[in-house]
Amino acid sequence: MQVELVSPERITFSGEAETVRVRTVGGGEIQFQPGHMPFIGVLQVSAAKVVSSEGDQIFAIHQGFVQVSGDKVTILSDVSERKEDIDVPRAEAAKAKAAAAFEADPGDGDAASALRRAQVRLDVASGVLPA
Repeated sequence: MQVELVSPERITFSGEAETVRVRTVGGGEIQFQPGHMPFIGVLQVSAAKVVSSEGDQIFAIHQGFVQVSGDKVTILSDVSERKEDIDVPRAEAAKAKAAAAFEADPGDGDAASALRRAQVRLDVASGVLPA
């Protein structure tokens, strides 16, 4: 099936895949294979995994939408980063800053979101699919 991961800055991935796995709001983790029924879902801040004959690729996804139509999966995301494009020191610094802000105010939703984004980046950079 044809897969595209698109963010406002660029197309992060475009190619053929055997499966795609993402995490959706309210629906949890879902995997798409050729012939999947049409689907539209809202994405969580999480990792997306694309499995192709060329190997597995993991991407950090920061919200957005996933659409399946025919044998095409399109992921439209605010941010989409390939494992090798993640700046680990920057993600670690962002995590530390967000953790400090969240510790100071556990009700700070922005800090919680920033902490989640930083952790997803670090997990993807290390090759781990975040929970």
